[in-house]
Amino acid sequence: MMNWRKSLLLAAALFAASSQTFAQDNLINALNNNVSDNSKEGFVFKELINLGNTPIKDQGSSGTCWSYSGNSFLESEMIRQGKKPVEISPIFTAYHTYLEKAKNYVRLHGDQAQGEGGQLHDVLTIYRKFGAVPQEAYTGLREGQKRNNFSEMSSILQGMNENIVKNKKLTPNWQKAFTGVMDAYLGPVPETFQYNGKTYTPRTWADEVIGINPDDYVGISSFKDYPYYKSFVLLIPDNWSFESFYNVKLNDLTNIIDHALENGYTVAWATDVSEKYFSWKNGIAFVPEKEIDQMTKEEQANLFNGPKKEAVITEELRQLAFDDYSTTDDHGMHIVGLVKDQNGKEYYIVKNSWGSTNDYKGYMYVTKEFVKYKTISILLNKNGLSKEMKNKLDLK
Repeated sequence: MMNWRKSLLLAAALFAASSQTFAQDNLINALNNNVSDNSKEGFVFKELINLGNTPIKDQGSSGTCWSYSGNSFLESEMIRQGKKPVEISPIFTAYHTYLEKAKNYVRLHGDQAQGEGGQLHDVLTIYRKFGAVPQEAYTGLREGQKRNNFSEMSSILQGMNENIVKNKKLTPNWQKAFTGVMDAYLGPVPETFQYNGKTYTPRTWADEVIGINPDDYVGISSFKDYPYYKSFVLLIPDNWSFESFYNVKLNDLTNIIDHALENGYTVAWATDVSEKYFSWKNGIAFVPEKEIDQMTKEEQANLFNGPKKEAVITEELRQLAFDDYSTTDDHGMHIVGLVKDQNGKEYYIVKNSWGSTNDYKGYMYVTKEFVKYKTISILLNKNGLSKEMKNKLDLK
């Protein structure tokens, strides 16, 4: 039986990453330990589908990938609907998410994960409750800053929350103190702003410019321990709102993504990226047929130099990897297309939010076996589902 255990070194480097609670730069640095200088020369990709998406962004030193990928997904939804795409502020979404998350933390007397992490559906939750703003109206950057850095702010917020829950009786003032810290580091969120010569609130801008219906979107995952084609609560630390997901069979995951892409719908993707067979620098992720620790040094050095044979993922392997912490909730990205390599194997085109410094200028090519094995969840427009799948999930 395969057991894709992380090395102790990588596990130590990524300890906090499973709930996305530390600076994303540390994760990138850890993943760049296993790269090739000649990887790109070994692959020949033929584009099959490449759907509209906005430019690559850099989330900086912050655990906000879920907000960057979720808002990138909404930007592509605008393109699909024939609208002029806009750049939506991911930090506006994060600001409101952190307050809502803190409320839950306090209501649960501190028995919940904190940190910068979130889930893709949080973007829709905040959109529904607070609206959205353009990037130009709220960057979260203070004077002199070029990249977001949440490390100091997060430490203060966490310490504050831990002390708040020690009180025997609370007043609403703690929420003002919490937002006061965020205001100091990110700036207050705008109540009104100018956009294309018109004054908007976050609510009116979301409704009139973005114009999506949050109820049109569904979260989907796949675990054999839950009934198929029913909803269940995904038990991961960053599902702080205890949101439900539809459970589908393993092969359904990639079939759903394929059908969506073929019909013009992109897919937001939450996954584990902490394995040595995920290379950010080389822009390739796959599941090798042989375990890493059973490879020779030469095989390891050539891991990303051209296509390799892959392991076949089963429902049992997927469930086991989740249960023994081999699969962790590390990162959110955005699936925007499909290619095939020179051997005919298909890979998804995945848009990342770590800037454009890798071999494919911010994009990655990820095999379907990797997606089957390491997906935490996906988010998509329910109209991107096949009629058969809609019926199985009892969606209208």
